[in-house]
Amino acid sequence: MRLDRLLGNLGYGSRREVKGLVRGGDVRLDGALIDDPEMRLAITPDLRARMTVGTEALDPLPGFVALLNKPRGVTCSHKEAGRLVYELLPPRWRAREPAVSSVGRLDKDTSGLLLLTDDGALLHRIIAPKAAVPKRYRVTLARPLRGNEAAVFAAGTLLLDNEATPLRPATLEVTSPTEANLTVTEGRYHQVRRMFAAVGNHVETLHRNRIGSLSLPDDLAPGALLVMTPEQVGFVLPPRI
Repeated sequence: MRLDRLLGNLGYGSRREVKGLVRGGDVRLDGALIDDPEMRLAITPDLRARMTVGTEALDPLPGFVALLNKPRGVTCSHKEAGRLVYELLPPRWRAREPAVSSVGRLDKDTSGLLLLTDDGALLHRIIAPKAAVPKRYRVTLARPLRGNEAAVFAAGTLLLDNEATPLRPATLEVTSPTEANLTVTEGRYHQVRRMFAAVGNHVETLHRNRIGSLSLPDDLAPGALLVMTPEQVGFVLPPRI
């Protein structure tokens, strides 16, 4: 890919602005100055480690995946009113082409592990209904559990209001009378909250801490991002379907 196109797609500016960066001596490869904005580059995984723009390493290459610890009060949308999850991204990431999108959504009042990518094929592979990628949520409830919820959720017969298809079996791990971990393999609208409503309870707080085999790092602060390695991405990928 041409250097000016690559940097433009990564959000460094218009084609004209990128040419100014290059000709101004701000781009280096393997420590050597690049002065040709039309130079062609092989987009290899090591390019980010080899190239600098200004004093910083090159931004993540196309096809990247990042993990965000989403705080409560932030909406997974580009357009809705209020604070949006994309406002937590570095400014250049918001100008990338293809655009960065969330892999599925967490509602405004749910916190925790959210994946972001500019790879549409990868996004759809993870969220496809047939993929059945497990997602684990830590739930705090308004009332003590009755004791039969795990059996109800595991049966695969629970029918939510205004739906005609029962939920897939889900796994409930009770950690206290009002706290539990729930693992589901679907992503229906407000599914976890509606499941507990169906058994006569109300979710007070909801936090996603695992997708596939990938857990949210304990030391990743709310609102912080982590660019994932290919090995980490593999922890959430379902088999080819």
